[in-house]
Amino acid sequence: MLPYGRQSINEDDIEAVAAVLRGDWLTTGPTVTAFEEAIAEYVGAARAVSVTSGTAALHTAYAAAGVGPGDEVITTPMTFVATASCAVALGASIKFADIEPDTANVDPAAIEPLLSERTKVVAPVDFAGQPVEIDRINELAHGVGALTVEDAAHSIGSLTHGRHVGSVADLTTFSFFPTKNMTTAEGGAVATRDAALGQRAHEFHFIGLVRDRDRMRYPDEGPWHQEVHSWGLNYRLSDVHCALGLSQLKRLASFKARRAEIFARYQEAFAGVDGLGIHGVREGVDPTWHLYPVRIKDGRRREVFEKMRASGIGVQVNYIPVYWHPLFEDLGFRRGLCPNAEQFYAEELSLPMFADLTDSDVDRVIETLTGIVG
Repeated sequence: MLPYGRQSINEDDIEAVAAVLRGDWLTTGPTVTAFEEAIAEYVGAARAVSVTSGTAALHTAYAAAGVGPGDEVITTPMTFVATASCAVALGASIKFADIEPDTANVDPAAIEPLLSERTKVVAPVDFAGQPVEIDRINELAHGVGALTVEDAAHSIGSLTHGRHVGSVADLTTFSFFPTKNMTTAEGGAVATRDAALGQRAHEFHFIGLVRDRDRMRYPDEGPWHQEVHSWGLNYRLSDVHCALGLSQLKRLASFKARRAEIFARYQEAFAGVDGLGIHGVREGVDPTWHLYPVRIKDGRRREVFEKMRASGIGVQVNYIPVYWHPLFEDLGFRRGLCPNAEQFYAEELSLPMFADLTDSDVDRVIETLTGIVG
């Protein structure tokens, strides 16, 4: 079975991890610091905090933004459920804004009427790796005193108008799951351009511990003393994971280039094919493509999905609209809320997309899909 996504690991990656295993620090050590500094420098953020997953990154970012009971978070339904559920876990209410039909990114025009004095965060998602219109979304959010949390699980390495994703939103979250653009095995990060938000993210992911004596309530307790001033969780990423991340970050440019070649091959092959629709790309973006979403027309998506799998080609569907999940149905959400997202879901099929995909693999995917829909 040709997978729809997988990691790319080489000997440099393996040696980087082995070097940490031979050393003195397995966690909370110098490699974590080095990785966080490298991510911050790469994306142009004031600070980056590594965490155990992309979900942990979202939870941490929302906590750093001060999300809590009575607040509202606006996001897209075309995402993994964690983009919404992590805000719900902190007591917030969710509002879903519909997507642009061609890119599957949230439509800023759909966000605007949902804004209110209770809006705490607007959380757009860079679907498939293509950056959202973050400047407009920042403008909308800041206009009501809210922050932006850009879910960039798909898009580390992407640029919007020459700026790295991670340098424009108030907070940005990354995922380093094996199928993503680079990996730490499991892991993620929160990047922010605001040092104070970065410190809040750090403390939340570090069980809320405060070690700065100037901030302690009881600073004279002893040299061992530390305090917890607010709720936090242990979302710390280990030195072992961060060693892999540092090595992978050095390879991200080559990963991006190969993914761009594959995306272009698919776009060219499927343009004008009856029964298929290709993905829309905005001007001013330079994506690191995490997914290749093709549209299967005429109600044939399930048939094509099953035939592709039967042919040994791993395909996936990204995503079930978040409010279709029973968790959100039980909160009162109903189907029909975001028509563009529901139509996109009905047609979307993610084809194999990863850096080690060969040209012959790509040919096989193209020939199989066009043969099925032809």
